[in-house]
Amino acid sequence: MGRKWNNIKEKKASKDANTSRIYAKFGVEIYVAAKKGEPDPESNRALKVVLERAKTYNVPKAIIDRALDKAKGSAEETYTELRYEGFGPNGAMVIVDTLTNNVNRTASDVRSAFNKNGGNMGVSGSVAYMFDATAVIGVTGKSLDEVFELLMEADVEVRDIMEEDESVIVYAEPDQFHEVQEAFRNVGISDFTVAELTMLAQNYVELPADAVPQFEKLIDALEDLEDVQQVYHNVDSEE
Repeated sequence: MGRKWNNIKEKKASKDANTSRIYAKFGVEIYVAAKKGEPDPESNRALKVVLERAKTYNVPKAIIDRALDKAKGSAEETYTELRYEGFGPNGAMVIVDTLTNNVNRTASDVRSAFNKNGGNMGVSGSVAYMFDATAVIGVTGKSLDEVFELLMEADVEVRDIMEEDESVIVYAEPDQFHEVQEAFRNVGISDFTVAELTMLAQNYVELPADAVPQFEKLIDALEDLEDVQQVYHNVDSEE
């Protein structure tokens, strides 16, 4: 099941940090999560998840505070959560999650990114059924057996536990995200190498070598869009 989450996260953070794009995306996501309930992570579980994710990407406190202050203010900015599904080169499956204040712009931008990079949009449900919503949480300083034992003692159910590079990665149901973290915090672990709610493909495929550059161009084009928060796919990108 593992997709080398630390490598993926570091590659994405390195790419996006140069333009602060990742920080802008988190700013919007934090604002939207805070507006759904109280702008307090202790009473707003959705906000708590976003803040945990932001921490693993080293989002500056100033960005987080600005988004929370905006949510506390009287100004109202309406964002819509939309999911697009499509196909890349050789039938690769792609899911694009967006947050937008202009639905028409986002739909046009996503469709254009697919069309210009060897892909095509699919109808709702054409791809997502081949993915599973999953909580992914990684830690260092513990062996796989130690992590297994502490989660068992905490009575936390998980799907899988794997060693990836220097981390132990836990895969669980999305509603177990906080329970897994609390199990670690109870033994003194509060820093996570990854803390994501993601979509994992049920089966991964390898692309022919000549299709890889075009597929990577498609993913880059989608991730570069202002309204795109997450892009998931079923291509085995392990190096």
